[in-house]
Amino acid sequence: MIKAVFLDIDGTMVSFNTHRMPENTKQALREARNKGVKIFVATGRHCTDINNLDDLEFDGYITLNGGYCRVGDEVIFKKSIPQEDVAAFIRYEETDPIPCFFVEADRVSANRVDKQMERMMELVHFTPRPIVPSREFLHREIFQMTAFFPIEREPEIMKNLPGCTATRWYPTFTDIVARGVDKAVGLEKTREYAGFSVDEIMAIGDGGNDITMIRYAGTGVAMANANDEVKQAADYVTTSVDDDGVGNALRHFGVI
Repeated sequence: MIKAVFLDIDGTMVSFNTHRMPENTKQALREARNKGVKIFVATGRHCTDINNLDDLEFDGYITLNGGYCRVGDEVIFKKSIPQEDVAAFIRYEETDPIPCFFVEADRVSANRVDKQMERMMELVHFTPRPIVPSREFLHREIFQMTAFFPIEREPEIMKNLPGCTATRWYPTFTDIVARGVDKAVGLEKTREYAGFSVDEIMAIGDGGNDITMIRYAGTGVAMANANDEVKQAADYVTTSVDDDGVGNALRHFGVI
């Protein structure tokens, strides 16, 4: 019996076409929660950027791809990037500039802005960020660096960051987090805290950063708008976000 559902935001609960959560998705999640199923957000977004879920209530939040997790008002897990890796990235990007969001526990800043970053901010309806020189982050606690460079450059850049891993859910940028952090870790920490078994949880997602949680959950669901790698990781492929994908998955498995 599924007792908890973990859902990605962009492309899963929220449409890339409308930038809103479809009404049928809202209705399905309310119905599940009214039946006693716990509903959790699992996103690469910072908590201050969760601005598109309207008035829905959730039981907890896995943010920053698993790097910062809370249930209610309690932070149950967090893991920041090693400071030596932040310093190594800054040294690299000072010689070969890379637009990047530096994500702290309570704020998100950018070192510079280019057209790709502007396009991403439009895509997910981010508000403008303060521009702060990269060196300002050398002695701050950084949980995620969202860096804008093509995937071909990833091996070269990441070899300088041994304490980190990178994951993409959109082609133009990657989310760099501490090694050992991903959405599956967020699921594990949350289910242990809440007392669920693996078989009692469902994970629904569409992006590359959702693959680990889809594989980890007892029931893993990919959206029809996901790429093939995400679909292959799933137990079930539902319809798209714009075609009641979340609701159809919950009905398929008898959650609602």
